[in-house]
Amino acid sequence: MTVTIRDATPRDEAGWRKLWAQYLDFYQVTLAPEVTDATWARLMDSGSPVKARLLFDGAEMAGFAIHLHHPSTWVIGDDCYLEDLFLAPEARGKGFGQRLLKDLMKLAKARGWQRLYWHTDEGNAVARRLYDRFTPYDGHVRYRMRL
Repeated sequence: MTVTIRDATPRDEAGWRKLWAQYLDFYQVTLAPEVTDATWARLMDSGSPVKARLLFDGAEMAGFAIHLHHPSTWVIGDDCYLEDLFLAPEARGKGFGQRLLKDLMKLAKARGWQRLYWHTDEGNAVARRLYDRFTPYDGHVRYRMRL
């Protein structure tokens, strides 16, 4: 099969929603439908910095990397934050996660973004093995407060 990675387009909505539901199930999270609707709308809004790269195994959507860029106080230019990376269960173990990360690195460099960063659950050993191939854990701890 041919593997392709490209930006999400309006015709990808049903496939993305299917993967998004699997992603939320993986993390045992329930979001209100309007949050998912708003996320999709942001992905499609040309003025939004939130975008998705989609990985296809042949014609089948197999994964996504949702990212956004933003100004930084630590570098001149923007950083790229990888907010969500997910592969369908049947797509795992095929090197697709590595492909999505390399694709996002290439995209970020082409757009002049200075750094790429992300978070993952401490106990997500599979994801951490992938991420450790790219860069070591930097010792930072995330704090998040609902407002």
